[in-house]
Amino acid sequence: MLDFLIVGAGLFGSTFARLAKDRGYKCLIIDKRDHIAGNCYTKEIDDIHVHMYGPHSFHTNNDAIWKFVNQFAEFNSFVTRTKVLHQGDIYSFPINLFTLHQVWGVTTPMQAYEKLREVKIDIPNPENLEEWCLSQIGEELYNIFIYGFTKKQWGKEPRELPSSIIKRLPIRLTHDDNFFNDKYQGIPIGGYTGMFKNMLDDIPVELGVDFFKNRDKWNAKRIVYTGPIDEFFDYEYGQLEWRSLRFEHRTIKDCDYQGNAIVNYAEESIPFKRIIEHKHFDLRGQKNTVITKEYPQAWTPEVEKIYTINDEANNSLYQKYKNIIPEKFIFGGRLAEYKYYDMHQAIGAAMSSFKSNTNG
Repeated sequence: MLDFLIVGAGLFGSTFARLAKDRGYKCLIIDKRDHIAGNCYTKEIDDIHVHMYGPHSFHTNNDAIWKFVNQFAEFNSFVTRTKVLHQGDIYSFPINLFTLHQVWGVTTPMQAYEKLREVKIDIPNPENLEEWCLSQIGEELYNIFIYGFTKKQWGKEPRELPSSIIKRLPIRLTHDDNFFNDKYQGIPIGGYTGMFKNMLDDIPVELGVDFFKNRDKWNAKRIVYTGPIDEFFDYEYGQLEWRSLRFEHRTIKDCDYQGNAIVNYAEESIPFKRIIEHKHFDLRGQKNTVITKEYPQAWTPEVEKIYTINDEANNSLYQKYKNIIPEKFIFGGRLAEYKYYDMHQAIGAAMSSFKSNTNG
């Protein structure tokens, strides 16, 4: 009998399986997709490791998590420095002193501070994403960087969304344009799929297996489930809200398309939200290039559930499902916990879950 059946070969499931295997537990991973690595999956095209489900840049301040992933891959020194294209102008992003110089001509942190203080709208208790942005950066910056991008990303007016979606976005009065502040950052040399292969090297994995088609056949003491929580219960209380993406990949010969890994297209009238040029995650003199346009779309049963919409109604519905999880099951990860996770957070959650469900 299996000690653990792990449903899903993404970060949570793979981390849990690795920890369990190393402690002597018998494990099996199943995944309905035809590949491991979940949404971190990379595919090699023309010597370029293409992030097939959107860009993934690893970052963490946690020593244990950094040590864990470095067992399975060597990381390069990539850090995320996004650009924003709006009405023909390219801006530095996230918002930093150079961004504010581009918009307003300010040149010092004090000038930027005074200008921001001038344009901020006094909203003592922001109740949604729009109000929070207006209270932090004012109307002009909000309209350039946030409004159109957010509306097409979520399919809703920003005033209908919780402010928690945007609060992780830094606003700096220095020229630091590194999206993340973490001391450890990079991308696995050889791509994420290679990292997952090393992580799961001695653990059996069955791909193309739908857990729901025969969920009673599995002979395991515990089941680690990383799929959508509402689907697990056959939508008994209703469907949680999700957003999805459509990815349009294109190979271009003899080209550097945009000179940067990520360029956001902030205008609502442009249907895609960003273009990713994958070779900039790991520049090694590749002659050709591969770009991906990301088109936000509503979730339907035919597409992937990618983003949770953590407003009050959805969080309340999630809690109803959480309260009826069978004792034999361990739910974990973005889909099962209806929670946004960065990669390091998913790994940390798996570590915590393994510790609490075993003897450590």
